[in-house]
Amino acid sequence: MSACALCKAAEAEQFDVAGLDTQMALCAVCRDGAEVGPTDAPHWQCLNDAIWSTQAADQVLAYRLLSQLDAAWARDLLDIAYLEPELLEVAKAGLPDENAVVHRDSNGTILQAGDTVTLIKALPVKGAGFTAKQGTAVRKISLEMDNPEHIAGRVEGQRIVILTKFVKKS
Repeated sequence: MSACALCKAAEAEQFDVAGLDTQMALCAVCRDGAEVGPTDAPHWQCLNDAIWSTQAADQVLAYRLLSQLDAAWARDLLDIAYLEPELLEVAKAGLPDENAVVHRDSNGTILQAGDTVTLIKALPVKGAGFTAKQGTAVRKISLEMDNPEHIAGRVEGQRIVILTKFVKKS
């Protein structure tokens, strides 16, 4: 087992870098960030070194992660970073669509259509005359594509719209 190419953590597994015919070793946190997007956490300060790596895969993945972080230091680092033009095209091609609506649960985990979520709070259902209890599992959710804060699912036989801040992915 080799060290993570981005943060140098000891335990890392191989990860295929989209757009490049190569693999790199990533720890669990960096792999999660590469697959579903980084959260703005101190862990990502490791990208300060990774963006300047001599390895193309390190630069491409660092660029993609920095582009997705909503932090001033990440934007500043992207402004001064240099990638060869061909490498920059590959890095930008692997970024998620800016206009895509992303649904996240109360913990920040990305939700997909068909997922099962659990209610983290008892919710009164307007117009149906019942309260959806905390801990209720809602299976096979659908996503409201025009609003990232809304999902839909069946609770007690009723199809209801639920705010994503009141669910966690199961």
